[in-house]
Amino acid sequence: MFENLSDRLQAIFGRLRKRGVLREADVDEVMREIRLALLEADVHYKVVRDFIARVRERAIGAEVSQALSPAQQVVKIVYEELVATLGEPGRLELKGPAPYVIMAVGLQGSGKTTTVAKLARHLKERGHLPLMVAADTYRPAAVTQLEVLGRQLGLPVYSEGVEPDPPSICERGVQEARRRGYDVVILDTAGRLQIDDEMMRELEAIARRVRPVEILLVADAMTGQEAVNIAGGFHQRLGLTGLILTKIDGDARGGAAISMRAVTGVPIKFLGTGEKADALEVFHPERLASRILGMGDVLTLIERAEAAFDAEQARRMAEKIQEAEFDLEDFLEQLRQVRKMGPVTQILELMPGMGKLAGAVDPKEAERQLKRVEAIILSMTPEERRNPRILNASRKRRIARGSGTTVQEVNALIGQYRQMQRMLKQMSRGRGLLSGLTRMFGG
Repeated sequence: MFENLSDRLQAIFGRLRKRGVLREADVDEVMREIRLALLEADVHYKVVRDFIARVRERAIGAEVSQALSPAQQVVKIVYEELVATLGEPGRLELKGPAPYVIMAVGLQGSGKTTTVAKLARHLKERGHLPLMVAADTYRPAAVTQLEVLGRQLGLPVYSEGVEPDPPSICERGVQEARRRGYDVVILDTAGRLQIDDEMMRELEAIARRVRPVEILLVADAMTGQEAVNIAGGFHQRLGLTGLILTKIDGDARGGAAISMRAVTGVPIKFLGTGEKADALEVFHPERLASRILGMGDVLTLIERAEAAFDAEQARRMAEKIQEAEFDLEDFLEQLRQVRKMGPVTQILELMPGMGKLAGAVDPKEAERQLKRVEAIILSMTPEERRNPRILNASRKRRIARGSGTTVQEVNALIGQYRQMQRMLKQMSRGRGLLSGLTRMFGG
């Protein structure tokens, strides 16, 4: 989503670093370019105006003129002001007597029902017992969708079908949660194609009857500035406590994500980063700012790795690496663990300096290549996986036929495996982690 903005800002900062001394005229020129880049990224014009004013005031002050590297100091200022614009991270306020009611609101098409299931899964992983309530009776498919998601994720759903009284459904859902010992209730309320008075009156009635501790707007980040206007409309009538921005992995210009907190005053609490059930991230403004400026997001990368990699598997793998016993079965296991972390392009975006490489990779082609690698290894015998040195020409032809690939692809995989072996030996000595991962994904 932020690829174009990130490329523009990196180009601006690249020119800036070539200047040893920054005059006020240089700062003004840079501010004009940053202003244009932000406006083209669909950031709200008032947010851009205030942002540029704050950056300029600091950039022509003593903290830049007295710095050893003025250009780096300007980048630091832009980063800090971008974090300030994105606002303090909002967290769920689950306080008071249980069950805690979370009310999800939004327009049709924003991904609200899917987000409700993602949020329930997120809370379950953190020790809560969530119950989802299917209260979107205007779209019958929404009730079915939530029930299907509940079965897939092993999460309970309270549903009364298309009963035409959502406030009563929500009230009975909360009573059911209290009776059965669930400590969180997430209401999937009805959406419309646009905000209307009837919709708001119904949502206000639900809020009066169940007294939610959180009212979260699920907003499609790809709608641009319209998402900001939608948030303002909901906040005026309901008093939103937080925002969940969905489709952050899309190709929109990304300005809504930067604008929403500054314009509405409502904190962003989560980001939807994909279609899978685990594609919901807690919002960290400093991490998003780092991604926008092309600095990567190592903390999120580490968190994804921790979630994907089993601790016992990691221990066994570390022992194999230290003893130089890493074979193709281990290679396949590691490949499957990396795929759990998300699409290769997303992983690359989180690695410092890899943003341009991520932009050059076709996500579908990358996934296809990973599946072909898996097919090649699965076409080998257990002995061949454990001892790739025995792979002669006839064995390679058999493996290629069995996996639907070519001998050249089999040879390429063996070359990548040997490269990874060398990389892991470096890692076992405490060197080459980033460069090794870069070579692996680049290959």
